[in-house]
Amino acid sequence: MALTNAYLVTPKNLEAFLNAIRSAKAPERFSNRFLTQLDFSSSNDRLLIGVLKGLGFLDENSAPTQRYYDFLDQTESGRILADAIREAYGDLFAINKNAQDMTVDEVRNKLRTLTQGQKSENVLSLMANTFKALTGLADWEASSPEVASGSRKEAEDVAEPDIPPALEDLKQPTELERLQLHYKGALCKKEFAQ
Repeated sequence: MALTNAYLVTPKNLEAFLNAIRSAKAPERFSNRFLTQLDFSSSNDRLLIGVLKGLGFLDENSAPTQRYYDFLDQTESGRILADAIREAYGDLFAINKNAQDMTVDEVRNKLRTLTQGQKSENVLSLMANTFKALTGLADWEASSPEVASGSRKEAEDVAEPDIPPALEDLKQPTELERLQLHYKGALCKKEFAQ
């Protein structure tokens, strides 16, 4: 599972920041200089890069990932963000599949357990506030819990196989027929004592 350690000192600029990256040309590398070009020049704004890495929008070298590029599609960005949150906070969603609906206090208490008491109360509060700010900007209706561990494209590519009409009428095997074992042409039946 996963649990990002990234947090913001204050999430008040988060929505404006996400809107800014959706509107801007994607950089080759997401740097402090690029943040400044987006009008986020405060030292606290530098933490936004860590949050993007935690969400899988940037790789370890701060280069945009496919998730970042997918997020640029404004019709899909809410779903992409929700899927990224599910993945980044996978341990929290393992405890409560609707973790996005938890209160800040509930999130902080679960984070305390998940981090095994290794984070200060201040850091836990910042992590919980960041999580809640992120969840408030995501589209949970379009997101699917099953897709969080894999890509949505993979889920869409797996379709029900088409069954030819001639095969639709084939009889399903009975329970007894499923229990029969065929070995070198001989038929062996497993007997069950009742």
